[in-house]
Amino acid sequence: MSQKAISRDTFLTWLADGQELAVLDIRDPAVVGYASPLFATNLPVERVKNDIDRFVPRKVVRTVLADAGDGVAARLVEELAAIGRSNVFALEGGIPAWTANGDGKTLPTFDTPGVDFSVAVKEEKNTPVISADELKKLRNAGEDVIVIDTRTVPEFVREHVPGAVSVPGAELVLRFKDVVPSEKTKVVVSCAGLPRAILGAQTLIDAKVPNQVSYLHEGTKGWTAAGLGLETGKTRVYGKASDAALEFARRHIEALSSDDRFPEIDVATARNWATDPDRTTYLLDVRTPEEFELGHLDDTLSSEGGQLLGVAYRTIAVRGARVVLIDDLPGVRARTVAHWLQRRGYEIAILLVDFQAGRLSEVA
Repeated sequence: MSQKAISRDTFLTWLADGQELAVLDIRDPAVVGYASPLFATNLPVERVKNDIDRFVPRKVVRTVLADAGDGVAARLVEELAAIGRSNVFALEGGIPAWTANGDGKTLPTFDTPGVDFSVAVKEEKNTPVISADELKKLRNAGEDVIVIDTRTVPEFVREHVPGAVSVPGAELVLRFKDVVPSEKTKVVVSCAGLPRAILGAQTLIDAKVPNQVSYLHEGTKGWTAAGLGLETGKTRVYGKASDAALEFARRHIEALSSDDRFPEIDVATARNWATDPDRTTYLLDVRTPEEFELGHLDDTLSSEGGQLLGVAYRTIAVRGARVVLIDDLPGVRARTVAHWLQRRGYEIAILLVDFQAGRLSEVA
């Protein structure tokens, strides 16, 4: 056995020891699907050497590669060692060995599965729910009701409940007043299944918006299961937040985060953390991808906040890392994401930046 291969038992020990650990599922994304059984970062083998620095910034962090049981991980470990990644290990037998005993649901996972977390939130908060049939009846009766789809815009474009408007999860409080100007409008939050819809609805409820809010059971999946058709295209998408929406968001984000305590740091502190030789820090810009492209701090990652809410493991590959959430000065997106991620065990700090023209160069 190679010294750079670890057994299932050793891996179980590492998952429980509380030290920094990175886990990469290197199988083809088409095979992995929505999530690895480990709920680890899926970085396909052909991308590992080029992208590992992004996902595992510090070379000294223990890193485990899980393959399809085909020996690819062991070969890749040798290649990575040759370029200075000497603390990388292959999981013996890969994912097939990990799940061989059929006890996948009782095995520890690298991150908390989004469905498990959101269902726990629903049960704790008793988040209101509506079925596809009930939503259809409201619409047929001419009720004032709006469906908000909390997935990414590309997911929305692919298919969504007819008439829905696209507002990704981290944008909900920020854009709410523009999308739902009337307090009498019933709000139904949707996604493809459960996690982002539940968290989206509960975000609005915890933010104390005045509207009646519920989530659509099983989202688009539940809609089609009821025999109803979906709509495609970029039909209705949020726009730039108005002054009224910003003022509404400032008031209601205070309600959402009233019990939260996150350190707010400056750029210099963020830079120091990122270069700390003893601790991994992610600098994640939670604004929209379009805003990130218009201007961002150097050496930061675009990590749309709504995705972090449900699938943080796709970006945060190092367990035990610090996570700095970067946002514009109102900080509505960062505080929304932080509100939920800290409940999943992440250590969070917030960095607010004036991204307006002429200011970025002063802080970058």
